[in-house]
Amino acid sequence: MRLVLSVVFAILIIALLVCMFFAKKSKKPIGNAVSFVLAGLIIPVLGNLILIATSDKTYATSGCYIYFLGMDIAVYSIWHFTLVYCKMGKPKTILRVLIAVLLGADFTQYILNPIFHFTFSIEKILVENRPYFRLVPYTGQTFHRIVCYGLFVSILIVFAVKTIKSSYVYREKYAVMFFSILATGAVETYYIFSRHPMDTSMIGFGLFGLLVYFFSLHYRPMKLLDRMLAGMASEMPDALFFFDENGKCIWANEPGRELIGVSKDNYDNIKDNLKYLFGDDIDFNSSGWYKRVTLGTGDETQYTHLAMRSTVDEKGHVTGSYLSIRDITEEQHEIKREMYRSTHDSLTDFYTKEYLYENISNRLQSDHETDYMVAYIEISNLKVVNDVFGKNFSDLTIKDIAKFIQRNVTDKCLYGRLSMDSFGVLIDKSNFNEEGLAKRLENYTVKDENLEHHILIHIGIYDITPEDEIDVSLFFDSARLATTMISNNYQDLIVYYDDKLRNEIIHNQLISNQVKNAIETRQIRPYLQPIVDSRGMLAGAEALVRWIHPEEGFMNPGKFIPVFERNGLIASVDKHVWRCACEILANWKERGINSFISINISPKDFYYMDVIATLKSLVEEFGIDPIKLRVEITETVMMNDSVDILKTVDDLRAYGFVVEMDDFGSGFSSLNLLKDMNIDVVKIDMQFLKDSERNMKAGIIIKNIINMAEDLGIDTLTEGVETAKQFEKLYAMGCKLYQGYYFSKPVPVEDFEKQWFD
Repeated sequence: MRLVLSVVFAILIIALLVCMFFAKKSKKPIGNAVSFVLAGLIIPVLGNLILIATSDKTYATSGCYIYFLGMDIAVYSIWHFTLVYCKMGKPKTILRVLIAVLLGADFTQYILNPIFHFTFSIEKILVENRPYFRLVPYTGQTFHRIVCYGLFVSILIVFAVKTIKSSYVYREKYAVMFFSILATGAVETYYIFSRHPMDTSMIGFGLFGLLVYFFSLHYRPMKLLDRMLAGMASEMPDALFFFDENGKCIWANEPGRELIGVSKDNYDNIKDNLKYLFGDDIDFNSSGWYKRVTLGTGDETQYTHLAMRSTVDEKGHVTGSYLSIRDITEEQHEIKREMYRSTHDSLTDFYTKEYLYENISNRLQSDHETDYMVAYIEISNLKVVNDVFGKNFSDLTIKDIAKFIQRNVTDKCLYGRLSMDSFGVLIDKSNFNEEGLAKRLENYTVKDENLEHHILIHIGIYDITPEDEIDVSLFFDSARLATTMISNNYQDLIVYYDDKLRNEIIHNQLISNQVKNAIETRQIRPYLQPIVDSRGMLAGAEALVRWIHPEEGFMNPGKFIPVFERNGLIASVDKHVWRCACEILANWKERGINSFISINISPKDFYYMDVIATLKSLVEEFGIDPIKLRVEITETVMMNDSVDILKTVDDLRAYGFVVEMDDFGSGFSSLNLLKDMNIDVVKIDMQFLKDSERNMKAGIIIKNIINMAEDLGIDTLTEGVETAKQFEKLYAMGCKLYQGYYFSKPVPVEDFEKQWFD
């Protein structure tokens, strides 16, 4: 585009120079004024050519100065030409002085701009993958525009007055000038306010200069307009048929003749042919009507717009009529495509959220015979897929699940995409097979040529009852809430919203509102569970959060921790438990007790606080050795946010904290994590310990984990030890630390100290 515009501007400059030469040599009195206009217009066109063609800042800046100073000269030359062309005589002295002062001030501010930078600067952008320097206007540029537009408007007023007051014969020569200037100014105004990088309005200025040359020196009244109109009619893509006042076709342009299939001089059967093509209801005896005709079906459908209008002379007498026929097939197809794009997701071709809601609402209002429910389908690990495998595989996953939905719904179902990672479906209850669907979702994997990954999908369902007021948004909100209550990601895949779930959500909201007070009043407090060494002697303890509720009593952690994990309040709870642990360690330090306390870091903590800064602040506040405050991070966190966690672990250990990997073996990347991370302790998942009693392979795995950790210089701690047999077996394997009900369940701090220190 830049090359094309550069060529166009270059051609315009050459054309203006040629016309300027002939205007200067013309013997007509107006020749000098025309030559001045052409010279004035060449300067801004040249400046704009430099701006478009160059990718160098210095040249672009020079182009701007040539352009803006040239505009002053161009507008003044047009103003001077206007006075001569319209025979306005010499302007009053005060007006000439005012214009000279304004233009002189404008010139001066551009000359001073390199020093004071109050008129304009330029900024680099990319146009067609090449640097382009666009204007950044300042206050001085506004003054420039006021000066130019002021002169421009005065020119328009002069031509408007001359057009109105002149006789019909000469009116067109002023009217053409008026509309040419108006169009040029409109395009220039659009360019200024649209911030379009390339000023194509200069083409208009160049063409205006050529019009000035032609109309001033070679104009013949009416003949030019007749030829222009005839040429325009001939070149128009619409089919045109002209009829005289008696309704006889007297002329048709080339598209019209091709449409009907007649020769240039044979217009006798045109009316019959038109009626054959577009119907007998075409009225050739009246005008002012239009109609749209549709021909064909399906992909072969053709849309045509017909309009009949009258032609009148200067006295308003009807002299004939003309029929225009335009093929609007592509326009109609584009409208349909645009409507489709606005109502369908571009990646899956599913309904958009708004269009799905609209269609479901209409269905529920019209179909009272079918029992329906809505399903909120969520891809629970899409973020991990996107982060680990990239956007292409993520998009493949979304499209694969969309196809899965289409394969598993009936004709009565409606479905759409609600967000980046969720879909919505209106389901016919009579054809819903929950057990079969759950089984297909258990091992749902997506794969391409090189990758394969298990995709975790959760479905929340809201059962629509006849008593429900139709509120599709509320139905899906309820179904979505149901998915938030799924506590075990890999077992519970489908969950229904019901009264029990509703009450649970209300209860969760209630206890969430009570967290702040529960922390302040120490209802939420740490319980300690001992960690012993291979001799059964106390090595330390793990601080586990407990809530002694004033109304509900001892609240099971499984009842509130998952809630706070979901809504982010776990960060406040964890920070409180960490502070309590530091208080306990400070007290033990005073009493000469040399045991550690392990604290847990939730995945959400990293989103709501600076974990490292918080822990450092706490140990400094309480004056304890960071080695006594051990930090447990789950394997899942380390796997999902590996890059950030690597740095976090290194920073914690550098400060003196002992870092433990909790739930080792529960994920899929345990060995990779051991290889990549500098950790001090691995806590073997209690599920391994339970499995080892009934599965020999599990026992072998535990033994090898312990041996491998020892070779890597990492201590092992097995949690969930419940029997002497388990302890003895682990001892024989070489495990260093133990934790479980065999030694003690989590107990209040007072009971813990009484049991182990008194």
